[in-house]
Amino acid sequence: MKGHIRERSPGHWAIVLEMRDPETGTRKRKWQSFTGTKREAQIECARLISNLSGGAYIEPARTTVREFLDHWLEYIRTQLTPRSHERYSELVRKNIVPLIGSIPLTKLQPALISQAYAKALKSGRRNGTGGLAPETVRYMHRVLRHALQQAVRWQLLVRNPSDAVDPPKIERKEMKVLDADGTAALIEAARNTSLFVPILLGVLCGMRRGEITALRWRSIDLERGQLSIVASTEQTRDGVREKPPKSGRGRTVALPSLVVDELRRHRLRQAEALLKLDVRLSDDRHVVTRADGEPVQPRSLTHAFVIFLRKQDLPRVRLHDLRHSHATHMLASGVHPKIAQERLGHSSVAITLDLYSHVLPGLQADAAARIDDAVRTAIDRHREPKG
Repeated sequence: MKGHIRERSPGHWAIVLEMRDPETGTRKRKWQSFTGTKREAQIECARLISNLSGGAYIEPARTTVREFLDHWLEYIRTQLTPRSHERYSELVRKNIVPLIGSIPLTKLQPALISQAYAKALKSGRRNGTGGLAPETVRYMHRVLRHALQQAVRWQLLVRNPSDAVDPPKIERKEMKVLDADGTAALIEAARNTSLFVPILLGVLCGMRRGEITALRWRSIDLERGQLSIVASTEQTRDGVREKPPKSGRGRTVALPSLVVDELRRHRLRQAEALLKLDVRLSDDRHVVTRADGEPVQPRSLTHAFVIFLRKQDLPRVRLHDLRHSHATHMLASGVHPKIAQERLGHSSVAITLDLYSHVLPGLQADAAARIDDAVRTAIDRHREPKG
């Protein structure tokens, strides 16, 4: 693979790339314009030759948005988790490409992107039953902006056209949480089912679904009353894999005595069930398993929870809402937000406060009442006659 530069006018260069057609063997040339110094043009020429040799070259003038996004998805494959790459790919191929995929990359303008978002909101569903949710279109914007920013880095675009586009606003939905009575009813209804322990871990420890299905006995210290969350399971089309927790680092969670007692009983029952299968319970065994002792898949746990609520005629909440309930109970009980953040595994306390701002008005009222009591008491002391 060869290339050279030619000066067209001061500061303007033609980069000439020489190659052979893989099918016919004939020599071809690709021309690309470049503006800058001679040294910069030489560096760009070397970069393009390297990309061409490695199959990473994209010809800007002839590349459509669809072709660029396909190339970009391959490029970022190693930078994302498999599940995240699946979501990006589905969003690109099912939602973005049908709207703007045929447009030449260099012709993509902010107005075209805005029109695509408007159409997606009005009639973006693939089955023709209506528009996409604002959350989905906002996610489309985030992915497209990420991709086009890479196009700028690759010098396929001068600027990112999505920077001039505002995604749709999202109205925050009211979070569904269980109060103390609802939590007690859920726990008692699940007591003699396989969902009992997952529900306890969700509503009393604030664990995520993937953290529950990844939990092993070696991570639990029943004597100290604590467990370590060091992994999470992720389910993709290719199967289930373990990965670090969502925040990227592990955490230790103190266990309520109720959970400690129930985990002791659960371990004993699990050991007895495995002995019937001629399997010995080890610390490497998962805490939540199927009847045959194999770990439960995340989606299977969600499916079982939905069926359980329907059969028991309990309030329809998501499995993840058990974690929300735990957080709400903590903050409403006066637990410091920093402790709640550490227990939930959020990367910062700001995330905790933002997610559970609905609890804060009550906490502020309580704080105001305490301040009022303290100051009134002090004022009364000063008013008391001396001597």
